Amino acid sequence: MMGPEILYEDNHLLIINKLPGQLVQGDKTGDEPLAESLKSYIKEKYNKPGAVFLGVVHRLDRPTSGIVVFARTSKALERLNKAFKERSVQKTYWAVVKNQPPKTEETLTHYLIRTEKTNKSKAFLEPKPEAKEASLTYHLIKKLKSFYLLEVALHTGRHHQIRAQLSAIGCPIKGDLKYGAERSNKDGSIHLHARALTLTHPTTNAVIHLLANPPKDPVWDDCVS
Repeated sequence: MMGPEILYEDNHLLIINKLPGQLVQGDKTGDEPLAESLKSYIKEKYNKPGAVFLGVVHRLDRPTSGIVVFARTSKALERLNKAFKERSVQKTYWAVVKNQPPKTEETLTHYLIRTEKTNKSKAFLEPKPEAKEASLTYHLIKKLKSFYLLEVALHTGRHHQIRAQLSAIGCPIKGDLKYGAERSNKDGSIHLHARALTLTHPTTNAVIHLLANPPKDPVWDDCVS
């Protein structure tokens, strides 16, 4: 598998454009996660002796592509964790869906219950015990040949939130069998991409705005053309 594209790198941060299929952090599959391969990259590039520090700030689902932030120092990790928790980091996603959404723009609020056994979240319109409130805003930015491209802004960070909420309005993401797509993508990916990110640098306080191109395939190519 090709290595990920590096979008930003300095002494405190490493921000990459993750390919679909890459694991951010280790799981029960035992496959090498990005965090480990990036440590090897840092060790080699900077000729670092001993163990390399690389903190995982947030994750993307394995079949999803796009921007992932890693911290190269414990100070940066602590400050970025706080920024993500306080939702001062702006994240924008692209989602390709088969069905036209009910409105061209809408804020969705659902209550999600995660089932560990199936690793799936179910969205409900009314609050339920154990459910966590989830909110996002989508708007339709392009009609493709057979699909629709939505831009999604997250207001909360819940498990499989975009996948579950779009599925709940009858717009499952292309390739996402788990959430109601008719067929899978050949490479096991889903057409969900972390497209843009704006954050404040943890030590310099400079505002960083990044844009990541989606993977190469005919549908994504249609989105950016």
